[in-house]
Amino acid sequence: MLLRVENLTTYYGKIMALDNVSIDISEGEVVAVIGRNGAGKTTLLRSIMGLVKPAKGRILFRGEDITGKPPWIRAKLRIGYVPEGRRLFPYLTVEENLLVGAYTLKDKEEIYRRLEAVYRLFPRLEERRSQLARTLSGGEAQMLAIGRGLMVNPRILLMDEPSMGLAPKIVDEVFDTISSLKEEEKVTILLVEQNARKALEVADRVYLLDTGRVVLHARADEARNDLRVRKIYLGG
Repeated sequence: MLLRVENLTTYYGKIMALDNVSIDISEGEVVAVIGRNGAGKTTLLRSIMGLVKPAKGRILFRGEDITGKPPWIRAKLRIGYVPEGRRLFPYLTVEENLLVGAYTLKDKEEIYRRLEAVYRLFPRLEERRSQLARTLSGGEAQMLAIGRGLMVNPRILLMDEPSMGLAPKIVDEVFDTISSLKEEEKVTILLVEQNARKALEVADRVYLLDTGRVVLHARADEARNDLRVRKIYLGG
């Protein structure tokens, strides 16, 4: 098992955001976490990345307990993170933003190889490598956020709402990229996504969160036929 979350409970102040959540993901899988706004999806990813401290439970990565480790150690273990809202550095160039994602790497040749790999995946980023991030379109900015997460050559990539705020055509491009990462690059992905229909198209398995609890765990094809999922998230 690549990543295992066991009985995770997380609070924001006195508000319980996650209630005894357990999930797992094997190498090579795409696992989606879906649910309404406020269900705890983003808190789950932030907890895995070490940005939020859980009240109880533990997080195991490749068998190692990383629950108390800081985010930079998790990045060094090659856990990549694409945050909600992209969170780019607007006054840095495209290439400078990518290099920020490689801050745990010391080998200059490896950094160059990672840059070239990202540019192969996203040729538009190479065309705009000297352009300020603030001048990019929404789709290009999302490509840059994904590219920055890939700079650590991740064993697992955590993606938080990659389709948020994008036009439908660009959403399709983003999910084509996720499919490519899965099928061609063999990247393991834990995907938090409000767009359940698109998430279920690329995922192998799915967890449904509701008010901080896992209320469904199923293969993606099974989830598409679940009455709750169909009624609430797929429009019938």
